[in-house]
Amino acid sequence: MTAMNERDLVLHATAIKRHAPLPAIAKLAGVPEAHAQAVIESAVATGRMVEARGAYALTPLAGVALVARYPRHFGTLREDAVFVGAYEGFERINRTLKQIITDWQTLDVGGAKVANDHSDKAHDEAVIDRLGGLHEQAEPILQRLASRLPRLKYYADKLLAALEASEDGDHEWVSDIRRDSYHTVWFELHEELLRIMGREREE
Repeated sequence: MTAMNERDLVLHATAIKRHAPLPAIAKLAGVPEAHAQAVIESAVATGRMVEARGAYALTPLAGVALVARYPRHFGTLREDAVFVGAYEGFERINRTLKQIITDWQTLDVGGAKVANDHSDKAHDEAVIDRLGGLHEQAEPILQRLASRLPRLKYYADKLLAALEASEDGDHEWVSDIRRDSYHTVWFELHEELLRIMGREREE
């Protein structure tokens, strides 16, 4: 396995974020913001990234080229029994996470699904309790993933922070796409793992 250089770390983080401002890309990439800015400016100048309203995205060709380099970066992890086992464990509980988020966003009223207006506090608290239970299952998986690729600890820290904020009463941290909510970070971690493993997301 060849460690990612700063350029590929920034491109990889941009691919995971899909469309994000510089600070968010730098944090996920784990590189100084000034270094990320230099990579992004070069990528924009050479047509590998586009900028819109202060956020950056990879161009399709740059995305294809990045994926072509993944076997060099992640080939060893794809054959590592500990990492692969942890990934498979993540996929199993990912199904549970999807159901928890569905139950957070919708209510069953007379057999029909309607948007959750979050007026039923007991329902919301029960869902957050389930999210906490899922996180307890996820923690050893996250630890095993980070034992093989330390930068993945970023996600464990973000998930815990989002869960704690949700449990403290700020329920936007469950699934709000405008912040690093639990669902947002989980989705990004899933995207990261799929890219590492060379898998496709099941819709």
